[in-house]
Amino acid sequence: MARHVVATVGEIAPGSCKIVTVRGREIGVFNVKDEYYALINRCPHEGADLCLGPVIPRFESDRVGDYKLTHHGEMLRCPWHGWEFDIKTGQSWCHPDSVKARSYPVEVVPGEALAKGPFVAETVPVIIEQNYIVLDV
Repeated sequence: MARHVVATVGEIAPGSCKIVTVRGREIGVFNVKDEYYALINRCPHEGADLCLGPVIPRFESDRVGDYKLTHHGEMLRCPWHGWEFDIKTGQSWCHPDSVKARSYPVEVVPGEALAKGPFVAETVPVIIEQNYIVLDV
């Protein structure tokens, strides 16, 4: 699996998403409380741009008429039909046993780790013969 640098940490504010294209796929990268997650920008229900939907809390209920909001900023609602997905896993809240949006691993890496040396420049021998400079390649 190839690694792709898609943003700096400061580009994606907490609670927001940046949509990037990697190898022809649109992927939404989310900052949930300074942790990063990535989901395919395609709803598995009917193909909407999933990552353009609102980020919401999860509604939980122990009995009819009594509910509470949990997991603030961890759920994504599809903009077409309102299906909800867990940003951390891609799991559908509407059909948890059978529907999931594809998720991708995300890692925060220090810049010096991406460009760690030592770097060696390629060299070629140079020979001077009379008035000509000849490169051996």
